[in-house]
Amino acid sequence: MLELENISKRYGDLTVLEPTTLSIAKGQTVVLIGPSGCGKSTLLRMIIGLITPDSGHVKLDGTLLTSETVNTLRHSMGYVLQDGGLFPHLSAYDNVAIMARHLERWNNNEIHARIEQLAALTKLPIELLSRFPGQISGGQRQRVAIMRGLMLDPPVLLLDEPMGALDPLVRYDLQEDLKEIFRNLQKTVVLVTHDMGEAAFFANDVLLMAHGKIAQRGAIEDFLDSPASDFVSRFIRAQRFPKLN
Repeated sequence: MLELENISKRYGDLTVLEPTTLSIAKGQTVVLIGPSGCGKSTLLRMIIGLITPDSGHVKLDGTLLTSETVNTLRHSMGYVLQDGGLFPHLSAYDNVAIMARHLERWNNNEIHARIEQLAALTKLPIELLSRFPGQISGGQRQRVAIMRGLMLDPPVLLLDEPMGALDPLVRYDLQEDLKEIFRNLQKTVVLVTHDMGEAAFFANDVLLMAHGKIAQRGAIEDFLDSPASDFVSRFIRAQRFPKLN
């Protein structure tokens, strides 16, 4: 289980995240959604230890995230960014292999066998992995980033707007394939998006954030039938869900 207990973050006079508590069950997919600056990406980065909370703490399967445990726990979390975050001077293959090779000291046969599995899983032709990130398309780069996030077979997968920069057709295909991956692997998934349609597609557990706190949590039907506030109603309406337009 992934547990966030009373975590918060301020930068000077700016409150980025109000004290927030939530738990995510093992194997559950949760989507964080909200306008820019609402705190959703900050929350995600706290989970993986890239940002230290001012209060509270993060636990994964009972282990507290601290400066002493952060490196170990990060190996239990795959992290995928909007632009992939790939190293441009490394081939796609070496981007995927980097943690297994340099941190876990896997041998070449182990690395290649795992990469073959992941290429099949993400439906990416393995011959493309010899190219550099600048030589493949945006959708292909995101699939490489997903492969890298899954390379060590972590129990938790964190995705920060992984499809935000893709054109609609590429985004559609990747959404379909990611949902199949989530279903097949049964990992704990936390996904950040701006798009309520995308949130509803991936999960029945959606957290809408506003001004550094959770405005409402539930299934998409809860947001449509029983919005918790005027902000929630306006946010859903702005997403052009038919029931509220």
